[in-house]
Amino acid sequence: MTGLLTEIVARGRRTWVATPDGGSVRLMGHAVPRDSRLARMRVGVVTQYDSLDPDFTVEENLVIYGRYFGLSDAAMRARIDSLLEFAALQGKAGARIAELSGGMKRRLSLARALIHDPDIVFLDEPTTGLDPQARHLIWDRLKRLVAQGKSILLTTHFMDEAERLCQRLLVLDHGRKLDEDAPLALIARHVEPEVIEMYGLRVDEAEALVAPHAQRLERSGDTLFAYARDAAPVLAAVQGLADGLRVLHRSANLEDVFLKLTGRQLRD
Repeated sequence: MTGLLTEIVARGRRTWVATPDGGSVRLMGHAVPRDSRLARMRVGVVTQYDSLDPDFTVEENLVIYGRYFGLSDAAMRARIDSLLEFAALQGKAGARIAELSGGMKRRLSLARALIHDPDIVFLDEPTTGLDPQARHLIWDRLKRLVAQGKSILLTTHFMDEAERLCQRLLVLDHGRKLDEDAPLALIARHVEPEVIEMYGLRVDEAEALVAPHAQRLERSGDTLFAYARDAAPVLAAVQGLADGLRVLHRSANLEDVFLKLTGRQLRD
């Protein structure tokens, strides 16, 4: 298996445990649930909320988790130093969990999921709640794992994260698959290439002026989105409204795809 990073962007997601009512699952050649124990040996999991044991140190958390997979102390010792370096936690082996920042805890959770050298890593919103520096560090480590030949499946609500990281993307809406493809392919299939965002006191005037030149218009609050194959006529149409209109011209992105597929209405 070659390294692959697949992301799921989901709306209205609920999480629970249910028994299967049909179909079959094979993971790395192992039938699930029949060969669940063997399948788990090939998989690492990082949940959205850390499940680190606060009673143990950073190193002890790795050791205890490794024992769940039957690893010997010698095998774990050979991996712990490299995993701490990978997670940018050098010098933190003896630290208690309460002493770690949110970003450190997330990176330790990732290191712990790798203790048994799995082939596939599942991550649930791995950068939620992290500052930009911590997010970028997690992204870098995920790219390293893919370069090492590991496959990654993660869920995210951050479209920039999905667009930056993944090779294949699945869009879910309340558990229903809407589409699946490479990010650029999804953008090309669902939205026009140019987007002009307009907001300000004269947005209503702008809407009337750009309507003949845009392939599609959408309103969200006080912001008007004009989707066009060619932005030049749209921009020219609102040039005279500069004193009461803010205009942002950009390329279409995954957020545009997600909003077109799922709608702009807020749904809990």
